[in-house]
Amino acid sequence: MQCSRLSQAALTSMTEGARILEADSYGPKVYLLADGDILKLFRRKRLFSSALFHPYSKRFIDNAAELRKRGIPTLTVLKFFELSAPGMTAVLYRPLPGQTLRQMASQKDFDWQQNLEPLVALIRRLHAAGIYFRSLHLGNIVITPENEMGLIDVADMRFLRAPLPPRLIKRNLQHFARYIAREELNERFPMQALEQALLPG
Repeated sequence: MQCSRLSQAALTSMTEGARILEADSYGPKVYLLADGDILKLFRRKRLFSSALFHPYSKRFIDNAAELRKRGIPTLTVLKFFELSAPGMTAVLYRPLPGQTLRQMASQKDFDWQQNLEPLVALIRRLHAAGIYFRSLHLGNIVITPENEMGLIDVADMRFLRAPLPPRLIKRNLQHFARYIAREELNERFPMQALEQALLPG
């Protein structure tokens, strides 16, 4: 996808009235625009890094395209921008419709026993396809209106030519378990059942 220049004035105009979904010490990172699209800002944190040659924004775009090619529902990239501030780029995209598993799990009538099987099926599908999604967690998995599971926030991802080896499957589930603990979901989420279903015997 071709990168176009977005001036500071144009960025200010685009984000006027937008809701800030995510921010860090540098400022806003993700905007929900008035028309429902999302603008995600990427900052290169170090002067010399691999991001100089392959920015995270480009990985985000490439990964979304690769997921779609492999039949995994995900966001739709609309535009790629270079910003006026040094080392900054942005991606405008249409979000994947639906609710995240984290949002759904917070509802009173949600039952993990009824919803674990589709999650296991999604993760098993990713691993079998050689997709290592390091940021795999409940906040990055969306249930679409068609009742499919898809992925968002897809920059931190690798695509292997073969199914994931056992060590990467185990590492992927360790990242997932840390998220569950951090969100204080250990008492509700059946982590042991998930691991038993996915870890090689």
